[in-house]
Amino acid sequence: MDGKIAVEEHFAIPDTTPPGAARWPTPYWAEMHGKLIDLFDRRLAEMDQTGIELAVLSLNADGIQAIPDVAKAVATARQANDVLADAVSKRPKRFAGLAALPMQDPQAATVELQRCIRDLKFKGALVNGFSQTGSSDNIVYYDLPQYRPFWAEAERLGVPFYLHPRYPAPLHRPAYEGHPWLMASAWGFAEETAIHALRLMASGLFDDHPKLQMVIGHLGERIPYDLWRLDHRLAKVPNRPAKKTMREYFRENFHVTTSGNFCTPSLLYAMRTLGAERVLFAVDYPFEDHAQAASWFDAVEIAEADRAKIGRGNAQALFGLG
Repeated sequence: MDGKIAVEEHFAIPDTTPPGAARWPTPYWAEMHGKLIDLFDRRLAEMDQTGIELAVLSLNADGIQAIPDVAKAVATARQANDVLADAVSKRPKRFAGLAALPMQDPQAATVELQRCIRDLKFKGALVNGFSQTGSSDNIVYYDLPQYRPFWAEAERLGVPFYLHPRYPAPLHRPAYEGHPWLMASAWGFAEETAIHALRLMASGLFDDHPKLQMVIGHLGERIPYDLWRLDHRLAKVPNRPAKKTMREYFRENFHVTTSGNFCTPSLLYAMRTLGAERVLFAVDYPFEDHAQAASWFDAVEIAEADRAKIGRGNAQALFGLG
């Protein structure tokens, strides 16, 4: 399929070197860093070869969220967003932008979101999970009361919020002791993102802000496959803040992407759970390969009308890509 729009494609600036590069210095991570910094040559050539017309770009994980110093987080987010805006201005038909936000400070995050949407013409925000603030051991999730004004502004602006994975918090890492390869994208990313998404749903956030739209990658971070059991067990818990079932919130307030999960049964189940209108194509470049993602999606056995929605139309509608 030509004309695909890929919605979870990453870049970096020197101050946001991927954490894996420091933990496991290998040729693989050296190559990843090079691809993240190069916004044009190799990236655009591979997009051309695989029928990807436009990439929605966002800052790499752990990104701003791993900067405990609040003032530095605010400054780095602004710097990253300016770099991205410059890249989009140079290739407006090939790139769109998602804002990086200093969620360590909800008010500063709100101000930066407003700047990115109004002035830089970004299409939403992508945040790399929980934020560390003050110290690496102090983490905050965005269901906390101090974030409600931020969510109100995101809803008012009408832009989606992409909740992206990050490495588990330091206090959660003992579970992976002796098995560090499970801590990252193989398992830990999905575990961390899923609990954050469930916290948002369970908090009643979407009762207060029903028009707020979230995006999560990797075909739903395993949430679609546990919705029945979640609601089955939660139905026995009285006095919960949320007024609806998890399935209702997931179908009304969430979208999922194919980023890094090129599995046909998983795609079909996500489509069955959410409807094809809430599934979007993504690669997760450079951590995943353009060619693998595109060849799988172009050949996967789904209706051509659904392929057009997932590959292009849904992204146009959700991100206002025109």
